Amino acid sequence: MKIQHIAAIAIFLMLPALSANAQDNGPFVGVSIGSAGLDDDFDGFDIDDSGAAFRVVAGWRFNEHFALEGGYHNFGDFEQTFTVDGNELNVAVSADGFTLGAVGNIPLSERFSLMGHAGMFFWDGNAEINNVSQATPEDSNLFFGAGLNFQLSRKMQLTGDWTRYDLEDAAGNVFSVGLQYRFR
Repeated sequence: MKIQHIAAIAIFLMLPALSANAQDNGPFVGVSIGSAGLDDDFDGFDIDDSGAAFRVVAGWRFNEHFALEGGYHNFGDFEQTFTVDGNELNVAVSADGFTLGAVGNIPLSERFSLMGHAGMFFWDGNAEINNVSQATPEDSNLFFGAGLNFQLSRKMQLTGDWTRYDLEDAAGNVFSVGLQYRFR
């Protein structure tokens, strides 16, 4: 693991202690499901597919406007069949990884708020043709997104968001709906 990644994780883990006296702070966890889309050229095959994606996050809310979170995101599988010289080729691409980022909230009312998030995505993937692995890329790239939160109760909120993940030369867009639980 790169030294920058270790440093970023260490800072992320120490930050909750720095805000121990903040009024509206505390830990939270969340889960979301959605649809990930991929439109990319892989070795001459144009893959345009969507897959079921899910995300699990945990973080620390410093106040009603700012939080840091880390999580795991799985994009699902993207598959497409091509015919080349009379032969069918099944092409499959998948990716998953870990996120570390910041979340900003702008309250619109007592229950609704706009949300934006950005950070780093540490991922690896797999590309196969006819179930034979062709590539296993891995990298760290930026992600960013925006959404809307609805406060169901003091500790529970419903979220809906769009997030864009840059994966080397490809980009994945994820639309998801989820729940977030605050411990305080």
